[in-house]
Amino acid sequence: MSRTITVEGMSCEHCEQTVEEALEDVDGVNSVDVDRDAEQATVEGDAETPALVEAVDEAGYEASA
Repeated sequence: MSRTITVEGMSCEHCEQTVEEALEDVDGVNSVDVDRDAEQATVEGDAETPALVEAVDEAGYEASA
């Protein structure tokens, strides 16, 4: 299953990498594609959306589904 969440606050490649790593640590995530220009992260897997949003928030960015 694929989910796309909005991620605000990314301004550089390091930001993208931080968000990607945070999402990869969530149980059930198979792959992640982060696009700072579109302010989105697309996640493949069966992780629950609230867990994805929480992981991004804990990494210091603002996420919403």
